[in-house]
Amino acid sequence: MFKLLVRALLVIEGCLLLGSVANAQSFVLELPRPSQHAVVTQRVGITDVTINYHRPVVNKRKVWGGLVPYGQVWRAGANENTFIQFTDPVTIEDKPLPKGTYGLHMIPGENEWTVIFSKNSTAWGSFTYNQAEDALRVTVKPQTSEFHEALTYDFDDVKPDSSVVTLRWEKVAVPFKVGVNTHEIVEQNLHYQLRGLAQYSWEGWDDAANYLLQEKIALDEALQYSDKSIQNESRYDNFMTKSQVLDALNRKEEATTARDKASSTCDLVMKLS
Repeated sequence: MFKLLVRALLVIEGCLLLGSVANAQSFVLELPRPSQHAVVTQRVGITDVTINYHRPVVNKRKVWGGLVPYGQVWRAGANENTFIQFTDPVTIEDKPLPKGTYGLHMIPGENEWTVIFSKNSTAWGSFTYNQAEDALRVTVKPQTSEFHEALTYDFDDVKPDSSVVTLRWEKVAVPFKVGVNTHEIVEQNLHYQLRGLAQYSWEGWDDAANYLLQEKIALDEALQYSDKSIQNESRYDNFMTKSQVLDALNRKEEATTARDKASSTCDLVMKLS
């Protein structure tokens, strides 16, 4: 009799618990959630870095070493897997990581954190995390931060070829640096772009040549782009671009010739107008 009574009490408790969960959050309907969904994207060069996550709140709780235990794999957010996407290859704390979408997990510590990029980006939180699926692990140092009630991810110290991703929650900040080989990626990308409609305009080739010139990279290729621009349409602009590329290549006489052609092209336009 006693066993039956205990069993009945457990069933009632379970039903009450399920009822409270159902009232707070539905797994069937689209309803507001305590940890709200957020997406943040930063472009570095022409590479997009996107973090998709949910934002738990402190709600007067002890977070570190309490709600989030030290030394255990954590989903770095709430609800579904936090994931991070890179549209091109990157480095994380100077370690290479191929382009793709990764589950983002962390192992908090009082003095050191492990940031994990998992090949599995569709799990529910970190409950089924498997270290064998790691694409990369890095260790970073936590920092003190102003109080943040809701967990947030920021992109700090944005540069042409890098940015620092920082998780901030409660009074802790956890940064990790994302590096991008912008020059190499843009050079490769230009080859694809200039096989599309851009190849039929003088502007596309001229813009490509100017980018390489300004960045002082691949100047021989910049010269080829200038010539293709001129082939499409002779303009003052692309002859001047060509002259500047030739100057950068220390081909001074040819640079002077290109500038003369730019001037004559400009004079011809003035007469026709």
